[in-house]
Amino acid sequence: MEFLQHFQLTGFEWTMVALTALAIGLSKTGLNGLGTLFVPILAHVFGGKASTGIVLPLLIMADIFAVAYYRRHADWSVLVRLLPWAFVGIVIGTVTSKQIDDETFKIIMGVIIVLSVVIMIWQETRTEHLIPSHRAFAAAMGLAAGYTTMVGNLAGAVTSLYLLSMRLPKNNFIGTGAWFYLSINCFKVPFHIFSWETISWESFKMDLVMFPFIAIGAVLGILIIKRLSESVYRKFIIGMTLATVVLLFW
Repeated sequence: MEFLQHFQLTGFEWTMVALTALAIGLSKTGLNGLGTLFVPILAHVFGGKASTGIVLPLLIMADIFAVAYYRRHADWSVLVRLLPWAFVGIVIGTVTSKQIDDETFKIIMGVIIVLSVVIMIWQETRTEHLIPSHRAFAAAMGLAAGYTTMVGNLAGAVTSLYLLSMRLPKNNFIGTGAWFYLSINCFKVPFHIFSWETISWESFKMDLVMFPFIAIGAVLGILIIKRLSESVYRKFIIGMTLATVVLLFW
């Protein structure tokens, strides 16, 4: 395929792209955080900002699978509080990112994810599981999720923190996240095309080639998640988020 030669990738790099697509499919239908683990790899291959345009269509493909399967499990009261602020965060990320280079991108993403992991672990170790209800908390999480998803497709850590704090059951966690991610990812597309110019016809054709890996991952994610208990699932999310930080800085 001649258009694939446009990217001048090695066999190893193509393998990384395929594994990322597979992991994104797994992540969106249950194994939340697994796809995020591979995002820093693409940031290394394509560059921080350019990789976001490669990954975004893959995320939307996987989001559609997740919404189709978990659409009835969404908690819309959570989404209503979170989504408007996430949209604002996306706009802020679009505007400010023009003054940020790739290395600064990675540092910002890493710091936000580290803070998210620390708060996650703190909440899990508390004897009393209080559900934060203040609108300021939802606003802060929404802004952070919108900003991180725009600058690096790494909203998973922040969103997971918020959904975990809401003490949502496993399926509701996935269903609510599925609608949230599909909404913000579709909202980001025009910014990537017209402002950042990180999505082109050539990059989208490469994403289409990766579609089978997305589909396989999505089906595997549904099958695997049925076997995980609620407590194991929560620990898995925290572990994957922490691993993302290590890989991002490495």
